[in-house]
Amino acid sequence: MSRSVRYTSSPLLASKTPVWRSKFIVASFALAFIGLAGRAAYIQVVGNEFFQRQGEVRFARTLELPANRGRILDRNGLILASSVPASSIWAIPEDVEATPAQLAELASLLEMPQAELKKKLDDDKNFVWVKRQLDEPVAQKIHALGIKGVYQRKEYKRKYPEGETIAHVVGFTDVEDKGQEGIELTFNQALAGKAGSRRVIKDRLGRVVENVGEQVPPVEGQDIQLSVDSKVQFFAYQKLRDAVIANKAKAGSVVVLDTITGEVLALANYPSYVPDKRQNLTGEQLRNRAITDTFEPGSTMKPITVAMALEAGRVKPQTLIETGPGRFSMGGFTISDTHNYGSLTVEGVIQKSSNVGALKIAQKMTPHEMWDTYVALGYGQKPQIQFPGAVTGRLRPWKTWRPVEQATMSYGYGLSASLFQMAHSYTSFAHDGQIIPVTMLKSAEPAVGAKVFSAENARAVRRMLQMAAAPGGTGPLAQTIGYSVGGKSGTAHKQVGKGYASNKYRAWFTGMAPIESPRIIVAVMIDEPSAGKYFGGLVAAPVFSEVVQQTLRMMGVQPDISVKPNIVTQAVEESF
Repeated sequence: MSRSVRYTSSPLLASKTPVWRSKFIVASFALAFIGLAGRAAYIQVVGNEFFQRQGEVRFARTLELPANRGRILDRNGLILASSVPASSIWAIPEDVEATPAQLAELASLLEMPQAELKKKLDDDKNFVWVKRQLDEPVAQKIHALGIKGVYQRKEYKRKYPEGETIAHVVGFTDVEDKGQEGIELTFNQALAGKAGSRRVIKDRLGRVVENVGEQVPPVEGQDIQLSVDSKVQFFAYQKLRDAVIANKAKAGSVVVLDTITGEVLALANYPSYVPDKRQNLTGEQLRNRAITDTFEPGSTMKPITVAMALEAGRVKPQTLIETGPGRFSMGGFTISDTHNYGSLTVEGVIQKSSNVGALKIAQKMTPHEMWDTYVALGYGQKPQIQFPGAVTGRLRPWKTWRPVEQATMSYGYGLSASLFQMAHSYTSFAHDGQIIPVTMLKSAEPAVGAKVFSAENARAVRRMLQMAAAPGGTGPLAQTIGYSVGGKSGTAHKQVGKGYASNKYRAWFTGMAPIESPRIIVAVMIDEPSAGKYFGGLVAAPVFSEVVQQTLRMMGVQPDISVKPNIVTQAVEESF
């Protein structure tokens, strides 16, 4: 027997419900649906661009695809600077989960105090670089720790195989791989190339979950091939360093130029630094003294004074100049030689390095004539070379010269120049009267120069330089086995404020070899030698000798003398 149900017996169902209530509920659902549909239409159609941008801001990222920085090569293709893969460690501090032991191990691998690591992780909750450009073995050990919230990014790190020997030439880059000094700075745009990119969607942990759009590949940086010969550079640096240490000097520089092409074969300074290990560096180490430091050239200017007078027709190599009694007073100053040389030929003035002889030769010319020649030789002007930081030196307008200043300029006081400028000016003697442009880039073509002196006068000055570097001259220690040389030593008191220090000197030697047909110019400067010797002929000339001999052998230049030269152990004292 079935049991019937009487719904009307239920008190709820038995009660009468107002019709408007059901209509209100249905209308509410309908309005909600219409609102949602309208909102969806607004998001998808009307405000689509805005919401797309908002989504991209939150989750879409443009990842840079770094270009591999170009290499720096020496003239023989040896690598001087290159980029190698490296890993940089970053973190999302609020997501970091690590035990004290893991943090201690991480700090140890990063070579960072634990307090410093904790400070980095407290600085920013969303993102922090922990350490940039780590070597791959270290990065792998950090990855093996498995610390949540710590991630790695692949980058490039610059390496410099030749280290401190060529640091002042190649320079270095910063952590972003941008050139800061040297060739790295000068040719930064060409070396850097152009980074590529790709658009991706990332989750909140920074993980890529989807690629968006097309990838733009990077354009790799160009290689730069220098004129520098790394073997010549290494030997020049080594001999310079030994001389600075042996003479207890403050610093030193050496420049080697090819007299045919104008190429810089070596440019070294001591003290130096390792380009990819620059912690605790000082300005003394970073300074490229050969092109940034200027000084009064001293006696190395005397050959230029003589060349001016020869070119102007005021003297000949055998013209007699009276230098006795070894002193000359003018303008309230007394200019002296170390000895009373009496009557000297013009050649003898260079050989004995007579200040009195040089000033008397200068008096045969006008200040304007001298100034024009100095300018033609590059003094008082910024060297036109592909290198940062080159200085102009000091050369005042000729109209302001007093007679005593014209006299002192004849033997290298009253104007200033860098060692590089000095070496460059001597190309006028080596290149038969033409000063040639210099370059840091490899060049196979002979340089085209500008005429300053006649070829005859340039050869006459070279003979005088050979006499100066021979026994009886101021630089016999510059002689070398197998090759004839010529050059001029210089020694000058260092300027301190408005005066000169009585016990601080700069010593240098600038010359060329082989003397009849020069292939190289070598300029050496030793700053503040303090081991008892300070004359350029004693301190700088031996470095010149060793660098010349080794460089010419490396270049395959045939010896032009068959016997060992008669090298004396003591140079003639110079006037300064």
